[in-house]
Amino acid sequence: MNQNSYKIITNNPLVLKKLDKAHDVIFHEISYEEILREVRDRIHEGHRLLSHPLSGSVKPNETPYKSILITKGKEMRLDLKSLELIENAILACAKFHFKTDTYTSETYEDFQLIDWTLLESGLEAADVW
Repeated sequence: MNQNSYKIITNNPLVLKKLDKAHDVIFHEISYEEILREVRDRIHEGHRLLSHPLSGSVKPNETPYKSILITKGKEMRLDLKSLELIENAILACAKFHFKTDTYTSETYEDFQLIDWTLLESGLEAADVW
Protein backbone atom coordinates (compact mmCIF):
# COMPACT_ATOMS: atom_id res chain seq x y z
CA MET A 1 0.00 0.00 0.00
CA ASN A 2 1.37 3.44 -0.78
CA GLN A 3 0.54 6.85 0.62
CA ASN A 4 -1.83 7.49 -2.28
CA SER A 5 -4.16 4.74 -1.05
CA TYR A 6 -5.04 6.00 2.44
CA LYS A 7 -6.05 9.03 4.49
CA ILE A 8 -5.33 9.76 8.13
CA ILE A 9 -8.11 11.35 10.17
CA THR A 10 -6.76 12.81 13.40
CA ASN A 11 -7.14 15.38 16.12
CA ASN A 12 -3.49 14.99 17.14
CA PRO A 13 -1.35 18.04 16.31
CA LEU A 14 1.82 15.92 16.47
CA VAL A 15 0.55 13.68 13.66
CA LEU A 16 -0.25 16.76 11.59
CA LYS A 17 3.22 18.16 12.24
CA LYS A 18 5.01 14.93 11.33
CA LEU A 19 2.96 13.81 8.33
CA ASP A 20 1.16 16.77 6.80
CA LYS A 21 3.64 17.42 3.99
CA ALA A 22 3.97 13.85 2.70
CA HIS A 23 0.62 12.26 3.58
CA ASP A 24 -3.09 12.92 3.22
CA VAL A 25 -3.87 14.10 6.76
CA ILE A 26 -7.30 15.39 7.70
CA PHE A 27 -6.87 17.29 10.96
CA HIS A 28 -9.72 18.56 13.12
CA GLU A 29 -9.56 20.14 16.57
CA ILE A 30 -12.37 17.97 17.89
CA SER A 31 -12.84 15.34 20.58
CA TYR A 32 -11.90 11.67 20.42
CA GLU A 33 -15.55 10.70 20.00
CA GLU A 34 -16.02 13.28 17.26
CA ILE A 35 -13.05 11.76 15.39
CA LEU A 36 -14.84 8.40 15.56
CA ARG A 37 -18.01 10.01 14.22
CA GLU A 38 -16.06 11.69 11.39
CA VAL A 39 -14.62 8.31 10.42
CA ARG A 40 -18.09 6.73 10.59
CA ASP A 41 -19.42 9.39 8.22
CA ARG A 42 -16.59 8.64 5.78
CA ILE A 43 -17.33 4.92 5.98
CA HIS A 44 -20.91 5.72 4.99
CA GLU A 45 -19.44 7.56 1.97
CA GLY A 46 -17.64 4.35 0.90
CA HIS A 47 -14.26 4.45 2.68
CA ARG A 48 -12.98 1.44 4.66
CA LEU A 49 -11.08 1.29 7.93
CA LEU A 50 -7.39 0.42 7.65
CA SER A 51 -6.62 0.71 11.37
CA HIS A 52 -8.71 -0.29 14.37
CA PRO A 53 -10.55 2.65 15.94
CA LEU A 54 -9.72 1.48 19.48
CA SER A 55 -6.10 0.43 18.97
CA GLY A 56 -3.75 0.54 21.93
CA SER A 57 -4.36 0.07 25.61
CA VAL A 58 -5.26 3.68 26.40
CA LYS A 59 -8.96 3.99 27.13
CA PRO A 60 -10.99 6.61 25.24
CA ASN A 61 -11.62 8.55 28.45
CA GLU A 62 -7.90 8.78 29.22
CA THR A 63 -6.63 10.35 26.01
CA PRO A 64 -8.05 13.18 23.93
CA TYR A 65 -6.16 12.09 20.77
CA LYS A 66 -7.01 9.60 18.07
CA SER A 67 -5.64 8.98 14.59
CA ILE A 68 -7.29 6.49 12.24
CA LEU A 69 -6.30 5.22 8.80
CA ILE A 70 -8.99 4.86 6.16
CA THR A 71 -8.90 4.14 2.45
CA LYS A 72 -8.42 7.16 0.25
CA GLY A 73 -10.75 5.86 -2.43
CA LYS A 74 -14.41 5.12 -2.01
CA GLU A 75 -15.99 1.81 -2.83
CA MET A 76 -19.41 1.34 -4.38
CA ARG A 77 -20.60 -0.71 -1.41
CA LEU A 78 -20.71 0.14 2.25
CA ASP A 79 -18.11 -1.95 4.08
CA LEU A 80 -20.17 -3.54 6.83
CA LYS A 81 -17.16 -4.73 8.83
CA SER A 82 -15.75 -1.19 8.96
CA LEU A 83 -19.15 0.17 9.91
CA GLU A 84 -19.57 -2.39 12.69
CA LEU A 85 -16.09 -1.64 14.08
CA ILE A 86 -16.59 2.12 14.13
CA GLU A 87 -20.12 1.92 15.55
CA ASN A 88 -18.89 -0.37 18.34
CA ALA A 89 -16.02 2.05 19.03
CA ILE A 90 -18.48 4.96 19.28
CA LEU A 91 -20.65 2.96 21.69
CA ALA A 92 -17.61 2.02 23.78
CA CYS A 93 -16.44 5.62 23.85
CA ALA A 94 -19.86 6.83 24.99
CA LYS A 95 -19.65 4.56 28.06
CA PHE A 96 -16.70 6.50 29.49
CA HIS A 97 -16.68 9.81 31.30
CA PHE A 98 -13.82 11.94 30.05
CA LYS A 99 -11.24 13.00 32.58
CA THR A 100 -8.75 14.69 30.28
CA ASP A 101 -9.55 18.15 31.65
CA THR A 102 -7.40 17.35 34.70
CA TYR A 103 -4.14 16.75 32.79
CA THR A 104 -1.05 18.93 32.60
CA SER A 105 0.35 20.13 29.26
CA GLU A 106 3.15 17.54 29.57
CA THR A 107 0.55 14.79 29.86
CA TYR A 108 -1.14 16.01 26.68
CA GLU A 109 2.23 15.83 24.92
CA ASP A 110 2.66 12.28 26.20
CA PHE A 111 -0.75 11.31 24.84
CA GLN A 112 0.12 12.88 21.49
CA LEU A 113 3.26 10.75 21.40
CA ILE A 114 1.35 7.58 22.32
CA ASP A 115 -1.18 8.18 19.54
CA TRP A 116 1.65 8.98 17.09
CA THR A 117 3.46 5.75 18.03
CA LEU A 118 0.30 3.69 17.51
CA LEU A 119 -0.29 5.34 14.13
CA GLU A 120 3.34 4.89 13.11
CA SER A 121 3.06 1.19 13.96
CA GLY A 122 -0.12 0.96 11.90
CA LEU A 123 1.57 2.67 8.95
CA GLU A 124 4.47 0.24 9.17
CA ALA A 125 2.13 -2.77 9.41
CA ALA A 126 0.19 -1.52 6.40
CA ASP A 127 3.52 -1.01 4.61
CA VAL A 128 2.76 2.58 3.72
CA TRP A 129 6.12 4.12 4.61
